[in-house]
Amino acid sequence: MVTSVNDAEIDRVFPAAFDIGYCLRSNIDPIYNCIAWAAGVTNIWWWPDPYLIPGRFWPIGVPRQQTLQAFIQAYATVGYADCGMDGTLERGYEKVAIYATPDGRPQHAARQLLDGVWTSKLGQYKDIHHTPPAGLETSPKGAASYGSVVRYMKRERRQNNIWCFVPPR
Repeated sequence: MVTSVNDAEIDRVFPAAFDIGYCLRSNIDPIYNCIAWAAGVTNIWWWPDPYLIPGRFWPIGVPRQQTLQAFIQAYATVGYADCGMDGTLERGYEKVAIYATPDGRPQHAARQLLDGVWTSKLGQYKDIHHTPPAGLETSPKGAASYGSVVRYMKRERRQNNIWCFVPPR
């Protein structure tokens, strides 16, 4: 993958992405984050905040905890199933990679596209296409780190899996 335009912030925080190459896909958008983007949601921020915050969502019935199990349960609510550490491209499926820090706290998620390239929303920042998921696993000392991929999940690929999600009231 060739980097179309360099982004100094991405290059600084994710030097492996710079080395492998990435492609900018959006402008800054604070409405949604990587967890929502990986689920196919672009109109609300997903995070297990301990209490309700306007403009934020976490699936009903899923523990509001920053644990791998809670994130697995959250993605299951939109059709994903645990597939362990298998991030290979599978015909008819799209996958999500969940990243966690060494203490086991999920920090990021990326979604696999039809061609096997991965897409990530970098917090409130921009969306990028990158490959492989490891391109976002490392960062220099002092920079925020997503940790490493600790789990993959998959769901049947459907036409236009980007949804305008309206949370229940």
